[in-house]
Amino acid sequence: MVDSLLFQVVMIGIFGISAQWLAWYFRFPAIVAMSLAGLLAGPIFGILNPKEAFGDIFQTFIAIAVGIILFEGSLNLNFKEIRGLSRPIVRIVTVGAFIAWILGSFAAHYAAGLSWAVAFVISGLFIVTGPTVILPLLRQAKLKQRPASILKWEGIIVDPLGALLAVFAFEIIHFLISDEVTATILLLFFLSAAIAVFLGWLSGFVVGWLFEKGHVPEFLRSPVVLSMVTACFMMADQIKHETGLLAVTAMGIKLANMDISPFHDMRHFKENMSVLLMSAVYVMITAGITRETLLDILNWNIIGYILLMMFLVRPLSIWLSTINTDITNQEKTLVGWIAPRGIVALTVSSYFAHVLLDAGFTDANLVIPITLGLVFSTVVAHGFSIRWVAKKLGLAINSQPGVLFIESNPFSIGMAKAMKGLNIPVLLADSSQQQLETAQKTDIETYHGEILSELHDYELDLTKYGYMVAASRVNSYNALVCKSFVQEMGRNNIFSLHNEDGEVLTEIIDKYDKRFLTKENISWGELNDHVERGFQFNTTELNQKSFAQYVEERGDQSLILFILKPSGKLEFSTHEGQVKGKKGDTVVSLDPPTLNEEALKK
Repeated sequence: MVDSLLFQVVMIGIFGISAQWLAWYFRFPAIVAMSLAGLLAGPIFGILNPKEAFGDIFQTFIAIAVGIILFEGSLNLNFKEIRGLSRPIVRIVTVGAFIAWILGSFAAHYAAGLSWAVAFVISGLFIVTGPTVILPLLRQAKLKQRPASILKWEGIIVDPLGALLAVFAFEIIHFLISDEVTATILLLFFLSAAIAVFLGWLSGFVVGWLFEKGHVPEFLRSPVVLSMVTACFMMADQIKHETGLLAVTAMGIKLANMDISPFHDMRHFKENMSVLLMSAVYVMITAGITRETLLDILNWNIIGYILLMMFLVRPLSIWLSTINTDITNQEKTLVGWIAPRGIVALTVSSYFAHVLLDAGFTDANLVIPITLGLVFSTVVAHGFSIRWVAKKLGLAINSQPGVLFIESNPFSIGMAKAMKGLNIPVLLADSSQQQLETAQKTDIETYHGEILSELHDYELDLTKYGYMVAASRVNSYNALVCKSFVQEMGRNNIFSLHNEDGEVLTEIIDKYDKRFLTKENISWGELNDHVERGFQFNTTELNQKSFAQYVEERGDQSLILFILKPSGKLEFSTHEGQVKGKKGDTVVSLDPPTLNEEALKK
């Protein structure tokens, strides 16, 4: 290990982001990659030792980072999203959490051999899942909206509640075994939790009001939010340890439900900050684990406890808590299986291990190995199985990525119809109901509304759409739409039509809108004019002929639009270059009427 704090910081960033990239490239859970990166860099090869390098500020940095991550996750909790799901979510985060706590305590006592005191403390902590593990899994698994919403809300709300429940259990134990602890201290605990919620709500209201009234300039918005989050976390945590998580969660939920347009513009910054912190925290925590702790995980009592938590406690708590709700058996099964533990469990467990040992509970030395075993087991098992289980239960979106078209016109309708004939999911969005009427007659799925409005986040499930085509006649609007979706779909998966006669905002278009569909010099007007003059969308499978023969038969007037690969991937022709197909591909082109007549004669 290199004895340099700068080296440690740089390597933590490199290992964390590299793990995220490898997970994206090879399509496996990012949490698994980050955990493995930390283990390889820390206890296995000894490259990093963050605890030693950071010293006293190690836990402080981890705590603040977790608070920021939890705040960013809670910004996704808009109450409009849970219409029709509020009852099962409330039952899961209350009754379900209580059942999981009680059953987990029995499992920890009888299977892991822990004393009742330690069992009740760590079992309160283990009800958490959290945004650091749930949100990356949901992005990769592409679940349907209902189960995804349930898992997301449960993970973010229960995260601070789990830490508080562990604190509450410890206070109760202290009350029972110590003469110094009185009922007044327990009342102060509940008062501290209430103050933390109010402090978070007030902080969110103040920030929202400042933004809405324009009292904070654009360049200071992100620093102001970051400062307010850390201040809110610090003040609540000073009142009572672990209530800071509750405060920042309340702050995020308040802001999410104020419908502040300036705040929505910052979502990409918040997401980037969360990804960076998540990568760093996972690597730091796992790199700080000792080899002895890793070996302790192989204890049969710990293995038995982990199996009980995964296959009995979690499913039973979900099934019992959702009795007489409208959640389906398939959704119960999926939610009952998916419960990966993450950063909050890892960070808070180390705190309670020291506190319990200081209180005289010698078996608390098993808390960290049990936590690590449960975290790694659930992250790996649930991370690799969520997509497969969701498919088996019919709760996963079709693996074929769909296409979102913005604006209804003859060309976009014809192209969407051709895609639908190939079983590619398509959605045509337009703010004009009149323009959508033609598309609706062809049974194409449509959305009436402004796609740039925040409302579409709650009215539409865009998970199944991996590509976007901005087909408006206005270049600047196309560029704005592309800018809005580049974070979600990726720069290589967003395209637009080009209108030479429209207004041109050169800087925006050059930055976000370089991928114009079809070959160069073909504009929005020409494409729609082709369709109105009788050009046809034709689909051809390259089985009997080569791509070169196919192009030669078409001639100069035909436009190759896209190619559907056997894997389901779509490749579009753009101004930057025409696609090239090979045997087994399906090519879709826009051909003149004369070509169709000649083909009929042949």
